[in-house]
Amino acid sequence: MGTEIHRLALVDPSAKIGEDVQIGPFCIVEEGAVVGDGTILEARVSIKKGAIIGKNNHIFEGSCLGGLPQCVGLQEENCGGLIVGSGNVIRENVTIHRSMYPDESTIVGNDCMLMANVHIAHDCHVADEVIMANNAMLAGHCTVGRRANVSGAAGAHQFVRIGALAMVGGQAHLVRDVPPFVTVDGLSSQVVGLNLVGLKRAGYTSEDRKTLKEVYRIIYKSGLNWNEIVDKIEKDYPEGVGLEMARFLATTQRGITMERACLPTVAEARQAAKEASERENAAVARESESILLRIVDENGESLAPPPSKRRVG
Repeated sequence: MGTEIHRLALVDPSAKIGEDVQIGPFCIVEEGAVVGDGTILEARVSIKKGAIIGKNNHIFEGSCLGGLPQCVGLQEENCGGLIVGSGNVIRENVTIHRSMYPDESTIVGNDCMLMANVHIAHDCHVADEVIMANNAMLAGHCTVGRRANVSGAAGAHQFVRIGALAMVGGQAHLVRDVPPFVTVDGLSSQVVGLNLVGLKRAGYTSEDRKTLKEVYRIIYKSGLNWNEIVDKIEKDYPEGVGLEMARFLATTQRGITMERACLPTVAEARQAAKEASERENAAVARESESILLRIVDENGESLAPPPSKRRVG
């Protein structure tokens, strides 16, 4: 088929364009940028200086890859690059920024799906087969493990790590690391168990899932302190998924996301509020009754008016 560059696209002569590349109208490919074989740039895509885009990527309208980090006072000459692997689908208006260090790169792996308006900040490392839904956001220096799924409008604080095959719910706000293989509820931003559906789809065996259930109990149910948790997992599960979990926990700098079992659910919170309201109303009624009973004369006779005997209707 050969490379096709629309007449309304701007491609710097120093840019390296592979074979069978399609570049749509109003695209901009800056000096020194690399676009690999078979990649498709739809209209209005910008590939900035310092960006290296691999093979067979499909990048949709309005995306900007390789923009400068959003850091106050940072000079362009001090910035690093962006490396995007192969086979990725990058939908409309995605932004991925270069590293803020001259010898480093922001990295996106292979076969990822980045849906519309995803933002990946400087120095993030996103592994293979990651899915990020609409408006999901990673602040600087975040890492996302293989086959993790970050749902719509979820956001991660700087330096947060999301482990392999983790499932992060929509609108979650992550300020601590998310261990591999777990599910985070979007409403509470807390862990609610293992990502069993994702594990099955990824081909993990029943034995692997059994091991992870045991490891999960050690982390969230055992009552051990942090060092004891890591030591026990490393001792009891010296290989496979147990070892992967132990290594992730041992290298956390921000701590890990708490389990939602520590917090009430919405239904539980509503029931508790209802019961508290009923107790308050009952207390008010008892107090009113007590005041009424204290209205007596010197002989102890009640001064309260007798109940009305008037018939209504």
